[in-house]
Amino acid sequence: MEKKSVKIIVATHKEYEMPSDEIYLPLHVGAAGKTNADGTPLEIPYTRDDTGENISSRNYCFGTQTGLYWMWKNLDADYLGLVHYRRYFTAGKAKKDDMLGSVLKDEQLQPMLEKYRVFLPKKRRYYIESVYSHYAHTLDGSQLDLTRQVIAEKTPGYVDAFDTVMKRTSAYIFNMMIMEKALMDDYCSWMFPILFEVAQRVDQTGMTAFEKRFCGRISERLLNVWLEQRLRDGTIQKSQIKELPYTENVNWGNKIKGFLAAKLFHKKYGASF
Repeated sequence: MEKKSVKIIVATHKEYEMPSDEIYLPLHVGAAGKTNADGTPLEIPYTRDDTGENISSRNYCFGTQTGLYWMWKNLDADYLGLVHYRRYFTAGKAKKDDMLGSVLKDEQLQPMLEKYRVFLPKKRRYYIESVYSHYAHTLDGSQLDLTRQVIAEKTPGYVDAFDTVMKRTSAYIFNMMIMEKALMDDYCSWMFPILFEVAQRVDQTGMTAFEKRFCGRISERLLNVWLEQRLRDGTIQKSQIKELPYTENVNWGNKIKGFLAAKLFHKKYGASF
């Protein structure tokens, strides 16, 4: 079996312990203009997303996706991927006392590349919510309405896929993926023009820093829309998609409380959990 080249960026905004496997590239996302408390430029020992062709200065709205854009425009490998400094794919169940030791390694991934073209985190299931209602209850449903409108204008063939995804009670989230480069090119070429237009039309006056990152959150849903359309047109087969377990370092108590407060008392999310 011929070994395929793989490059997976690890999106981070701070210095953190990173995987040692050579397929991982730590990337400082939102690096443009970031400073220390004393006003000096923030320098952490990773590749910066404000090099080459980039949208680093738009990190306030796009979040991790400035890293995805940088990877799309500046890296070349048979497979490209994105994970986060506190979320990684694993080959099996993650060990709580050794999270980094559980991270998917190249030697574990290579045999799977013969069969699979897309790798995604196991689906998040909402059970009592649809993808749309969950976003509407916890964030701002009008942003998804606007996204649908932009899709109808730019790529009308995707509208039915969008509607189908919005009605489902599960989705791939976290903006984590590994894909063949050709598929990554296709996905990013479709998604970013939509997000740029949505960002231009949303009035951000009075928004908090958390609320302004709406493009990053919308993109989590758009990954599912793109995938649904590509399954429908036969570009990707279901048998070519592999769901992988992942490490997750989150406060589940706060996450559940936040979800219930949004569902029962219409209290929007005000921070990441």
